[in-house]
Amino acid sequence: MAEMEALVGLEPYSVDHGLFQEPMKKRRRADRDRRFQAFPSMEQSALKEYEKLESRTRRVLSNTYQKMIQSVFLDDNIPSGVKYLINRLLTLIEKPPLDPIYVGLLGSTGAGKSSLINALIQQAMFLPVSGESICTSCIVQVSSVCCEQYEAKIHLLSDQEWKEELRNLTKLLHRTEEPSEEADMWDKDDAVEEAAWKLQMVYGSGAERQSFEDLLRTKPRGKIPTSRIITLKAEEAEELSVKLDPYIRTQRRHWDREPAETRMWPLIKYVEVILPKSALLPEGVVLVDIPGTGDFNSKRDEMWKKTIDKCSVIWVICDIERVSGGRTHEDLLNESIKACQRGFCRDVALVITKTDKLHLAEYLRERKMGNQAIQSQREAVLQRNEIIKLQRNRILKEKLKRKLPADSRVLETSDLVCTVSAQEYWQQAVLTEEETEIPKLREYIRKRLLDKKRRLVTKFVTEAFGLLLLTDSFNSTENLLNEHLNASGLRRFVEERAELLEKGIEQCFAHMERPLQEGVQVARASYRRILSTCLVRSKGNQGFHQTLKAVCLKNGVYASRTLARIDLNEAISQPIYDQIDPVFGGIFRDGKQAGPALMLYIDAFKHSLEERMAQIGIRNGWIYDGYKKSFLIQEISSILGGLEGHILRRKRRIYESVTISIQNDLKPCYEDAAQITGRKACERMKDAIRRGVERQVAEGMFERAQERMQHQFRQLKHGIIEKVKASIATMLTLASSQSDGLCKELADVRNEYKEMEKLHRSLREVAENAQLRRGMQDFLLGMSPSKAGPPRTEL
Repeated sequence: MAEMEALVGLEPYSVDHGLFQEPMKKRRRADRDRRFQAFPSMEQSALKEYEKLESRTRRVLSNTYQKMIQSVFLDDNIPSGVKYLINRLLTLIEKPPLDPIYVGLLGSTGAGKSSLINALIQQAMFLPVSGESICTSCIVQVSSVCCEQYEAKIHLLSDQEWKEELRNLTKLLHRTEEPSEEADMWDKDDAVEEAAWKLQMVYGSGAERQSFEDLLRTKPRGKIPTSRIITLKAEEAEELSVKLDPYIRTQRRHWDREPAETRMWPLIKYVEVILPKSALLPEGVVLVDIPGTGDFNSKRDEMWKKTIDKCSVIWVICDIERVSGGRTHEDLLNESIKACQRGFCRDVALVITKTDKLHLAEYLRERKMGNQAIQSQREAVLQRNEIIKLQRNRILKEKLKRKLPADSRVLETSDLVCTVSAQEYWQQAVLTEEETEIPKLREYIRKRLLDKKRRLVTKFVTEAFGLLLLTDSFNSTENLLNEHLNASGLRRFVEERAELLEKGIEQCFAHMERPLQEGVQVARASYRRILSTCLVRSKGNQGFHQTLKAVCLKNGVYASRTLARIDLNEAISQPIYDQIDPVFGGIFRDGKQAGPALMLYIDAFKHSLEERMAQIGIRNGWIYDGYKKSFLIQEISSILGGLEGHILRRKRRIYESVTISIQNDLKPCYEDAAQITGRKACERMKDAIRRGVERQVAEGMFERAQERMQHQFRQLKHGIIEKVKASIATMLTLASSQSDGLCKELADVRNEYKEMEKLHRSLREVAENAQLRRGMQDFLLGMSPSKAGPPRTEL
């Protein structure tokens, strides 16, 4: 245990007695080697060095910015080059130290998400856990910062958002059927049961029978702050946990006797939990408990999807007893793969929980082992875990092959599945701490954070040094550039290369035309069968017709925390996505230098400009001054590098355009179906949906969806070209302005430049030292870097 603690930079962690007392006995291990105790300090040392570099660089930039502002404060005619420089300085200064790494734990009720988070942060019962029923009622984000207290912020729905949900809940609770045999099961409809429960929680007994207007005049039982945020603070984790529990724990039984805090559940949008700085959960990492498959409330459901999309890491959580034959985790895996297509996700893993659960005699009998080989519970658990890893790894890889480009790095990854046990992590009655694989997940988080910090600080310091080089050169007698820059035809060269870039992007996006067309053909041939599968239930309409009404009220989507997600629009459009997914993923992927990847064309444009700058540098005598030659090259990289974020934000809109187009076209038929009441209302609603879909398909619904996606691609192309031309033109104006006599009266920043030069040299030293540390660590471990880390995919 000590070795793994050392590897991931953990210190022995003690918790309070009582609720947070560690229920495990510390095992004394013979191989507790002191040589690994250096690893935590090595890792922490690298992180601190990067943080120190970043802090000192930010201070130098701030000083430079203040001097620049003061030098032009009374000047009404500030040259465009100086404006550009001041804006670049301000942008760097205000740049956040680190965009959070969101690790999404996505799983169904009782899968063990909260238990896993508790184990990762070393707080046994911090978030409420329950294996029997719904427990976590909303999205919960857990992070740590430099603060003294534990804090939680409960974000509530706005007044308008709650009114919207209230209107839909009361519509849903209005019976659509006259009394009949078909309606005998009305009270057992899951959608109705959940709607009634929400109203009872907020307004009290009998609220489910009141109208929308009556409930608007009824005061909620819980106190709602005007800010719509409830803030809780505590000195200790146990104290905050007790305060927080009623807000995020869902209660079904005896709800009328629960405290007022518990009654707030339907109004809660999401919860932020902030821990004091911890070595176990580094600052910059956010663990996100994402329960269920969405929510009936439009805003909560929208946030459910957006939360998934902003996660750069997604762990799909499924307990050992449901991993074979369960459908929910398969749906969530599909949602995770879609997040890789439309969002920021790069790493995906299937995390199987509660792996300590095993009946030894049954296990041996099933495998006809008798008393051979396996002699203990521990051996059986470990063997079963390895078997499941191999099975699920193969299945997951086959799924990924169908959705992602054939040469994606994920398909080369051998280990996509992790088997954990939070209970055994605490008790260690059967498994050791390492065998629970909790330390393995911690190690992955820490290594990912350190790697991201290294890349961001390297880019930050390099950009800052380039800006200080230019700023200092304004007051230098030796200009960075001379008038040969204009004579060189560089502007014309940029225009020509931008035209080539535009043609390249068109060729890249043209790869979507054929799969889009084929997808439309398949969708036209299969939509009746798909719709029938969605609308027909094996048990008839009993317990379904109110759920169908909920689907219609939400424009074809019904999301519940307890039931499988129903999305008619997504189901109908799925044949199109089946055809386009591999090509779409290929266009927006990063990494592999092959295929129609969009960034390849942008990189080619960047390299052509860099080569031209290098040629100009040689002709102007920069060959002995690499810093001067590299400034414009660096600015080009910075400008084009910023396009990646723009593309990532736009690709979500492109990817979802097909489903949104179909939803918009079908909206009138959903609205008509939602108004149907009386006898046989369920069948009449189904008929209304079928007729509406038939009519829209005949009028070109799928073809319109195809055109709307192509329109989104065209908009992205135009946006890229416009940004490239405008940014490069501004940068060249800045470079040319050095020789036009407009910038000679700027403040003297020679001292800041010299300090920045030292920081730039220090950056290389830190990187070299970090590389040596990693090499030594791998040598002492006797393993290669490729074998380290948890199961994951890098898409």
